Amino acid sequence: MLILLTFLELLHSHLQRIVRWIHAPHRSHYRSKRVEPAGKHNHCYSTQKPEWLKHEIIRLKALMPEAGCRSIADLCNRRFAVSRKVTVGKTYVHQTLQQHDYEIQILRRNLKHAKPKAVPCNLIWGIDLTGKTDTNKNLHALLGILDHGSRALLHLQALRDKTSHTLIASISQVIRTHGKPKIIRTDNEAIFTSKAFRVGLKKLGIRHQRTDPGCPWQNGRIERFFGTLKQTLDQTIYSPLPLAGEGQGERVREMVRKQLNRDLDTFRYWYNRIRPHQNLNGQTPAEAWNGIDPYAKPPTQEHWFEAWDGLLMGYDLRHQQNRSP
Repeated sequence: MLILLTFLELLHSHLQRIVRWIHAPHRSHYRSKRVEPAGKHNHCYSTQKPEWLKHEIIRLKALMPEAGCRSIADLCNRRFAVSRKVTVGKTYVHQTLQQHDYEIQILRRNLKHAKPKAVPCNLIWGIDLTGKTDTNKNLHALLGILDHGSRALLHLQALRDKTSHTLIASISQVIRTHGKPKIIRTDNEAIFTSKAFRVGLKKLGIRHQRTDPGCPWQNGRIERFFGTLKQTLDQTIYSPLPLAGEGQGERVREMVRKQLNRDLDTFRYWYNRIRPHQNLNGQTPAEAWNGIDPYAKPPTQEHWFEAWDGLLMGYDLRHQQNRSP
């Protein structure tokens, strides 16, 4: 009898141990490997992203349709990791874009057709640099200065060099001709963030406004102008004749620069006086600069304009008070 009781107690003890083992957390009869308990860094315990971040990702994709998930994630992290203590990965960006694809398409269409807010003339100038390469593989830096209010192209020139002194001298020349703006907006290229450039603008009494890193649309008017310029400039080839003798490289570059500046002057005339601008309700930048409504008052003269082997053409409508910007 004693032996039977001992056996039953031992059996009961083993059964309880088996039941505890079966109900132990993170164990299963169907897994051959042990599953570790979920820690605080696992995905299921990660904090939910704020709603404003999701909307910002959607907006960035609408603004930059060619940007990939990694690029958008990097851009968000550069902007918000320090300031708002929020980071995202490319997986979260991918999931957000997949879930809101239709919303992105609608927002992109609205942004494309949205009319920018009216800005007074000579309040803000957009400044940027681009380049044109000749057949000798020489890159010529091009400086563009655009008035935000009228879209008037105030300056377009191939520069001898890309120094702060050259840029400040060009800006001073435009100020003497067209007056001084309150703000000059640039991107974050090294030439625009240099101490000499910032001090030069301060001496001129102009506030320097820089775009956020990786946000070219904040200076979109000059960026859009360069897109229009390159559509025609890329179809033009500059092939300088070689000069005999040593040390003629600078003379060759100077010849190309003069030819390029002559063509850029023609392009500037066409852009300001011939080409109607969609965001100016069909006015040209020169008409917007001078406050002329071509729909209310007929022109005093008109003639056909054509240049660059037919790449630039249109009607030049002249008004009495129409001064070229």
